Amino acid sequence: MHDFIYLASQSPRRRQLLDQIGVRQELLLPGPEEDAEALEAERRGEAPAAYVERVTRAKLGAARARHAARGLAPAPILCSDTTVALGRRILGKPADAAEARAVLQSLSGRRHRVLTAVALAWPQGRGWREALLVNVSQVEVAPLPAAWIAGYIAGGEPFGKAGSYAIQSAMAGWIRRIGGSHSGIMGLPLYETAQLLRQARVRF
Repeated sequence: MHDFIYLASQSPRRRQLLDQIGVRQELLLPGPEEDAEALEAERRGEAPAAYVERVTRAKLGAARARHAARGLAPAPILCSDTTVALGRRILGKPADAAEARAVLQSLSGRRHRVLTAVALAWPQGRGWREALLVNVSQVEVAPLPAAWIAGYIAGGEPFGKAGSYAIQSAMAGWIRRIGGSHSGIMGLPLYETAQLLRQARVRF
């Protein structure tokens, strides 16, 4: 049994969600020599599901290399990535206020998908095993007034977030319904995560 995991994520939401189910964790963050953002670059014509799986596997590979280079004690390593999709269009993190406004306007009054992949690598015997699961949730947004969008952007909420919003922010007041995993929409689907942790024999 493993008593803790390495979390290769800078997201405070993912730490909070792991705390919620009692998972002990240590951060395994990129060093200054790593270009973590480059792993999230989109490829032309890539479907949202293929994108989120590819990025999560790339993050896991980078985390495993980081773990080995730092000579850390063996323990499972967890990575995750979330993307928002409108049809086949991937809505990533906005580069600026104009992009955030355009994304929020496109989500207004419509239904979109939130895809979150979670991957775990763990030591087994003389090697490592890996497994990945994907959660897909549906989110329906009420029509968003232009003045509200402007205020939301002015408060800095969209930046650093796929789809230019966080469900645990003021945006929650404009979400009519969700179908799927609330924790998955936040950034770490706890049911799928717990399945992987049990498979790797992590104590929680």
